[in-house]
Amino acid sequence: MPYKQKRKQDLFRYLLWIGGIILLNILATTYFFRIDLTEDKRYTIAPVTKQMLDALEDEVVVEVYLEGTFPAGFKRLQQSVRETLDEFRIYADGNLRYVFIDPTDIQNDTARATYFRQLASKGIMPTNLHATEDGKQVERLVFPGAVVKYKGKEAGVNLLKGNLAASADERLNQSVEGVEYELATAIRKVAFPSQKIIGYIMGQGELEMEQTADLLGSLQEYYRVARGELSQIPTLEGLDLLIVAKPTKPFSEAEKYKIDQFIMNGGKAIFYVDALNANMDSLGTGGTFAMPYNLNLDDLFFRYGVRLNQNLIMDLNSGFIPVVTGYMGERPQTEMINWRFYPLLNNFSKHPITRNLDAVYTKFVGTMDSVRADGIRKTPLIFTSRYSRILPAPAPLSLEEARMEVNPEQYTAGPQPVGYLLEGRFSSLFRNRRAPAGAANPKVRESGEETKIAIFSDGDLVRNDINPRTGQPYELGFDRYNNIKFANRELALNTVHYMLDSEGLINVRSKEIALRPLDKVRIKEERTRWQLLNLVAPLVLLGIFGIARYYLRKRKYERS
Repeated sequence: MPYKQKRKQDLFRYLLWIGGIILLNILATTYFFRIDLTEDKRYTIAPVTKQMLDALEDEVVVEVYLEGTFPAGFKRLQQSVRETLDEFRIYADGNLRYVFIDPTDIQNDTARATYFRQLASKGIMPTNLHATEDGKQVERLVFPGAVVKYKGKEAGVNLLKGNLAASADERLNQSVEGVEYELATAIRKVAFPSQKIIGYIMGQGELEMEQTADLLGSLQEYYRVARGELSQIPTLEGLDLLIVAKPTKPFSEAEKYKIDQFIMNGGKAIFYVDALNANMDSLGTGGTFAMPYNLNLDDLFFRYGVRLNQNLIMDLNSGFIPVVTGYMGERPQTEMINWRFYPLLNNFSKHPITRNLDAVYTKFVGTMDSVRADGIRKTPLIFTSRYSRILPAPAPLSLEEARMEVNPEQYTAGPQPVGYLLEGRFSSLFRNRRAPAGAANPKVRESGEETKIAIFSDGDLVRNDINPRTGQPYELGFDRYNNIKFANRELALNTVHYMLDSEGLINVRSKEIALRPLDKVRIKEERTRWQLLNLVAPLVLLGIFGIARYYLRKRKYERS
């Protein structure tokens, strides 16, 4: 082949390479993709989160209070938050900015104390961090949280989550798994407030407003909440979710019909129901018996797929109550004694509602059974411990039980489910029946749309205590006798979010990240996020190689 023709071919190939590089650079400035090469997909942002970030109309500012020098575990959480926000910033197209702040860096004691109180008012509570520095044990106050701000609104985020019964490393890993969900939920809370309506039903002896103040107040941060007596409401149409909390009086057939037809038309419902009438106020000095309620709901629950059994569960893994053990003069002496009728539930299914949840405090809870309901998916959410005992009705209740020595042979019933999630197309209780008298719509809908129901066999699960001195409600799940906060509020909110979250953000809680040594994690994390722009460098090298090859061949032809 003549030299000039060969030269033209080489020059044409070289120009093609240059053109390809220029084209790829143009594409890289317009489009991008990210490849997550980690085994557990730690950098993969859920599609629902990407869609939400892309829809932001204004800038979101995230203040993270995890700046400073931390031990390895907290460094991992700090790094996870930073990298998650980096990912968020990319998909938010410039509408997200974050800053890391060290709250303890304020030198003035008064200003620092004021700042700490401000963070606490936003739900950012401190934790004492014990570490070893230069061979000495040191204690440091850490605020593992963030505040998300958007258009004058803000929401606090607690980033230290997980089960307190797990080891410190496991709990920090659970916190890392929940970073995306916690931050995304806070952004949605301030930037995309939901218009869905929750109805809190009254009229059958349910918990009073002050007893559910914390639950309803927490729900109002995300949704619209309405309340009213069921007998006075002609129809439940317009509501998205129904909450029934600890009814003590029977439902009429007309009231059940309203609930049933609401569910048939796609409405969601959550029931917190006791099968037996048991409470501490009725114990007195001689004790009492827990007798069954007549709520007239058994046939409704049975049709939907569960049965509440008329019994009480005693559990060796339980809470403590103050019991008078003697007197010093006229002053009673109290002692905190294990009260086995208050099970602490720390056994959960791997469902987004309950994943990585801390222990839940219950009072006088009963067992539940799953029964046949065609087309319904039944998921047990929460269980007692394996050291359980079942007392059938009438169940004897006495404070003497707390003082008695435990016989382990009586506590062998194993884990008992006390909460079920039901999903599918339900069949109406009034199928092949006439609508009861007084029904607003006498035409019975016998089969329903796809929907969800959750039933828990403890009416006190969402009941907050009242401060006897101030009359103000405590936080839901707060044990005032032992100064411990349990996860009752988180369980209730997660259940509502799952019910009403049509986009599926709650499913981000299912994210799993393997717990590995920090040095190995760091090595992998530094090399596993790729962008299309990173491919330009090899192409440039290819172009240089083409030029060098061209001149070498030219010299070869000149010599020949």
